[in-house]
Amino acid sequence: MATETEALVIGGGSTGCGIARDLALRGVDTTLVERGNLTHGTTGRMHGLLHSGGRYAVSDQESAAECIAESRVLREIASHCVEMTGGLFVQLPADDDEYFEEKLAGCRDCDIPAEVISGEEAREIEPYLTRDVERAIRVPDGAIDPFRLCVANAADAEEHGARIETHAEVTDVLVEDDQVKGVEIRHESGPGKRSHHEPGTTERIEADHVVNATGAWAGELGAMAGVDVEVRPSKGVMTVMNTRQVDTVVNRCRPKGDADIIVPHETACILGTTDVEVEDPDDYPEEQWEVDMMIDTLSELVPILGEARTIRSFWGVRPLYEPPDTGTTDPTDITRQFFLLDHADRDSLAGMTSIVGGKLTTYRLMAEQITDHVCEKLGVEGSCRTAEQPLPGSEDFSVLRDYMEEFGLRSPIGRRSTERLGSKADEVLKTDDPNPVVCTCEAVTRAELDHAIADAGTDLNATRIRTRASMGNCQGGFCAHRIAALLHPEYDEATTRTALDELYEERWKGQRHALWGEQLSQAMLNHALHATTMNRDRYPAASDDGIEYDRFDAGPPTPEAAADGGRRDDAHERADSREDDHGD
Repeated sequence: MATETEALVIGGGSTGCGIARDLALRGVDTTLVERGNLTHGTTGRMHGLLHSGGRYAVSDQESAAECIAESRVLREIASHCVEMTGGLFVQLPADDDEYFEEKLAGCRDCDIPAEVISGEEAREIEPYLTRDVERAIRVPDGAIDPFRLCVANAADAEEHGARIETHAEVTDVLVEDDQVKGVEIRHESGPGKRSHHEPGTTERIEADHVVNATGAWAGELGAMAGVDVEVRPSKGVMTVMNTRQVDTVVNRCRPKGDADIIVPHETACILGTTDVEVEDPDDYPEEQWEVDMMIDTLSELVPILGEARTIRSFWGVRPLYEPPDTGTTDPTDITRQFFLLDHADRDSLAGMTSIVGGKLTTYRLMAEQITDHVCEKLGVEGSCRTAEQPLPGSEDFSVLRDYMEEFGLRSPIGRRSTERLGSKADEVLKTDDPNPVVCTCEAVTRAELDHAIADAGTDLNATRIRTRASMGNCQGGFCAHRIAALLHPEYDEATTRTALDELYEERWKGQRHALWGEQLSQAMLNHALHATTMNRDRYPAASDDGIEYDRFDAGPPTPEAAADGGRRDDAHERADSREDDHGD
């Protein structure tokens, strides 16, 4: 039996969530499906820059103008997701004077506020800048939390009647008589809130119109429907430092190049990036030299980075697109504009539209334009309200001043909590129950985590993107097990352990390219805590009397095992089977 909906959005990144929200606000029956968590793709793997447009003011002025306009909108409707740090385009002695002047003129042409300041003034703003700074252009860049932004869009879509399904992978696009009729999806653990250890199911969703908002994966979904979507995925590395070495977005003022931006984000700085075209957005090399280049090159701008602690690196894939036969060979030359592909006009395939290209800063504008298009196809009247209607959490951001000391939390904890929650702070933090800090690095309290778990189920990575818990210096070493403990008693031990393993493994991935100096010590400490002290690797432990236990909490031995000196029959077999795993 099929489920029916008017509009089906495929892709749970910023654009997909923005489209679902806009459609729902206009009264369209909407379903969104995403194969992983929200932000699973490109949105969750970017440096968090809220563009002023300055980076494109010379090379792509149409994109620059879109960025400054949408940046102003997001400051209003998503204030609890945005930190207006300001930005600097810094000129060093080796950088071209003519390009500096072109950048300044380009900003002004695109209505981007731009002010030239001296090197001394730049160092007053950012004391760790190199003493070689000659001058800088000051622009209104900012930082934005992509996780919070997507969740807020999805939540508002749900509040207006949309259905949001994560961990639901499209396995087939249903085409009949040259028209897309819907899709078949595979739920990892059944529809609705995720719960580990529940069996997966499949579902057929029939829709009047399907929107392909899968970003770098748009070509793969298009192929399922029998059409070509010429996306050119381009990977970029981001490296996360342990603290904020700068409080302002710092850009190198030179033509296109790698390793030219530092973005302060929450408690850290993110260094970026590279631009290397790849064939498969799911399978590409993550190489140590890319990380080394970030640190070595950006240390020319901020020398202290060469001595600072790196806590993780991650790679994202840009969904670059250019019309066929354009012939651009260098991905850095491909426009950052977005394109709406009407497959009825383009490929004689009705019922599906793709949205490709663009940037997170312009996600709302992209969503507005494709929602206009879908509503026209469906015969739905209704104007866009997303540029004026605040997202949940940003309705009355001035309320933060009243919340700072209200919830019985130490001031820094209260500040961080209320900044994350915005106007939802009262709803989440006012509780009669004890509300200790569970994640000390990011100052996340139990009330915040309980609220997130209520939406995310046993998916602790979904809880992570809602709260930032486990995203600080310890990378979950000190808090992952505390977070997992909050699943009990609603979920059983096996489910809770699986959820903990998944969170901890996800945190480990990004640390593999940061294992030197202090971060190597942190990683070894985390291993000692989890694998040894808590015996989470389930290796046998031998006591002085010769009794071996394959895990500390295995319970009393069976009568047969007790007769054999307390040995569990499968202990050695399981230990041997893991030998190869631990050599990786």
